[in-house]
Amino acid sequence: MDYITAIGLVAATLTTLAFLPQAIKTWKAKSADDLSMGTLSMVCAGVFCWLIYGLLIEDLPIILANAVTLVLVSSVMALAVVYRRRAQEV
Repeated sequence: MDYITAIGLVAATLTTLAFLPQAIKTWKAKSADDLSMGTLSMVCAGVFCWLIYGLLIEDLPIILANAVTLVLVSSVMALAVVYRRRAQEV
């Protein structure tokens, strides 16, 4: 592995893990009231595009980072929908 790929993997790890605390907070609090669905949707769309880009150019750091981030962002979006529906039912 060359140093450029290593830098990419470190950057990918840091930016991907940066979203993990939000996912954990949303899960534990059982609330997503403070989250913007518009922002989450845009992040999800952008990450999806980066994932496709990474696949097309066969760049491992881009593929890994965006695949994991897409799962995290999608999970938070799904939790937000579930929690908001539950709040409306009460």
